[in-house]
Amino acid sequence: MRDEPVRRRLLAEATRLFAEQGFESTSVQEIVVAAGVTKGAMYHYFDSKDDLLHEIYARVLRMQMDRLTQIADSGGTVVERLHRAAADVVETTTDNLDDSKIFFRSMHLLAPETRKTVRAERRRYHERFRALVLEGQREGVFSDRVPAELVVDYFFGSVHHLGTWFHADGPLTGAQVGEHFADLLLTSLGSGRPGEHGSGRPGELGAGHPGQ
Repeated sequence: MRDEPVRRRLLAEATRLFAEQGFESTSVQEIVVAAGVTKGAMYHYFDSKDDLLHEIYARVLRMQMDRLTQIADSGGTVVERLHRAAADVVETTTDNLDDSKIFFRSMHLLAPETRKTVRAERRRYHERFRALVLEGQREGVFSDRVPAELVVDYFFGSVHHLGTWFHADGPLTGAQVGEHFADLLLTSLGSGRPGEHGSGRPGELGAGHPGQ
């Protein structure tokens, strides 16, 4: 669309200002001045400042949902697909860390209906991810000692915590952290010994980490 750059500029400047000043301390006027547009132009794309904050996170979640669907519906064993899905959500979260940090820091400030919408969107992602765990449990590839719901909640608790400690210039890249997280998830669902996840190729899923 011809006007799409305006929308992208608004999102980019809102993200920057929310990160620098906080959601509460940033005015609509500051956003439109930084983006070089009028308030009328902003309200053409977004109903409110709440709507901007929601979209900052929702665009990342939509991208992650598309990628998860492709991974889940692709070929390969459930072990391979869950490993790819787990590594992918970590890497895409670290690639878009500012967006996620801004949102989770400010989510409680959203209007109740907007919060409800966001929770529903995130729940759909978690349910698709959980379906992979359930698939492996039904096949006997994964242990069913712990309910799939708890497995997924525990895993995503760690993913949502990335914003408190991950740094792009740290010792591990987002992709490397994703591989480690995926290995830990599969180990928790298997025999408890790394590399034994029913793939028939011991150690394959842990390959490529620093120090190995």
